[in-house]
Amino acid sequence: MKNISCNSWGGIDKLSLAYTTKPSRSLFGEVSVPGDKSISHRALIFSALADGKSHITGLNSGDDLVRSVNALKNLGVKINWHGSNTCIVNGVGDKGFSQPRQPIDFGNSGTSARLFIGALASQPINVRMLGDESLQRRPMRRVTKPLESMGALFCDTQSHRLPLAMTGSKLRGLSYRLPMPSAQVKSAILIAGLKADGETEVIEPIQTRDHTERMLQHYGAELDIIREQDCSFIRIRGGQSLRAADFEVPGDPSAAMFIAAAALIVPGSEIIIKNVCWNPTRCAAFQVLKQMGADIEVTNHKAFSGEEAVDLRVKYSTLRGVCTLPENSAILIDEFPILAILAAFANGDTRLSNLRELRFKESDRFAAIVKGLRACGVLVSVEGEDIIVHGRGPEEVSGMAMIDSQSDHRIAMSFIILGLASHHPVTVRDIQMIATSFPLFLKSLKNLGAMIKNT
Repeated sequence: MKNISCNSWGGIDKLSLAYTTKPSRSLFGEVSVPGDKSISHRALIFSALADGKSHITGLNSGDDLVRSVNALKNLGVKINWHGSNTCIVNGVGDKGFSQPRQPIDFGNSGTSARLFIGALASQPINVRMLGDESLQRRPMRRVTKPLESMGALFCDTQSHRLPLAMTGSKLRGLSYRLPMPSAQVKSAILIAGLKADGETEVIEPIQTRDHTERMLQHYGAELDIIREQDCSFIRIRGGQSLRAADFEVPGDPSAAMFIAAAALIVPGSEIIIKNVCWNPTRCAAFQVLKQMGADIEVTNHKAFSGEEAVDLRVKYSTLRGVCTLPENSAILIDEFPILAILAAFANGDTRLSNLRELRFKESDRFAAIVKGLRACGVLVSVEGEDIIVHGRGPEEVSGMAMIDSQSDHRIAMSFIILGLASHHPVTVRDIQMIATSFPLFLKSLKNLGAMIKNT
């Protein structure tokens, strides 16, 4: 099979305003997706907070990670690059971050903004944080509220959105029950708890991604994690220091979902996706695919710095409708757009449940999914916070639509995939934001045989 690498900091596609996809021939080959974005952010931040030099390999190459790198440099952290996605981070340890010379601009990266708010809460410096138009619309109160209870000081908080200014202060531990599932909020609190007086506890009624817990332990922190049937309790003792550690970032399963989806709906396709993170809180979407009848073989299990990675062999499949569980919405949140696309090609109804949080992403993804599918001739119903896709098989997905991505990378990638198997071409506008997470998305699809052109 062909080997395709998608992990180059210097290889970002020059994306135009619009691309058109049309029914493609069978897709074949091997592909390596970018390093996991969630893990990459955390590896950089924990390495920066640690005492000593940490060697990180396999970092994600998207613009969101560039924002985290630039933020750390602005805070006085020295980062030495060795190749395209490998670096050595010289951690500041207990010395702490330096006063930044200018405001920190997080661009479109909500993960960067929320994790850094937690990391900066105890630092004795003044910081002003900015974001692009999309990020300025995203709520930050869910992070600032618990941190204020710990003693963090924020200015300009009337809107509870960026731009936001904060002054690091002495923190105290707290016990906080998450009012809604959010790995970013949990992570911000735990990171702040590292330097707080006493113990900090996060109570999760619904489990979210556990990368932060795994990685804090990898960098030497002591945590108590109690998983009960109806709740999880994560406790961290304040006053701890992190130790430098080498870290290898596995491939992003959310990125892998898009490539897998293309193979599942383009007749005759068979591809292999290499080194995909197989964390139990991240592979739930692939379990949904199996329920839909997807032909996916999981092979070559290997350890990646406290995480697990696998290779996935994906073949074209006849799919059937399913219902996702409301309690699984937190761990499926990034995959709902592409699951909706696959549901359009399935036979029978698919109910995607409890999608409220989709309204607060880079765009209103809930509305974008419904509008985009209807434009492509797919029957869609809305019941409360659920989307029901009335799949009638591949032959009923007409395409022949112009989709506005609303500067949302996951909406853009999802409808590009739809166009590979619809009856008529699909044009997706405003796709440059794909570079935030998967810079070589289009190139990797083309090398597998996809029919995509600049319009």
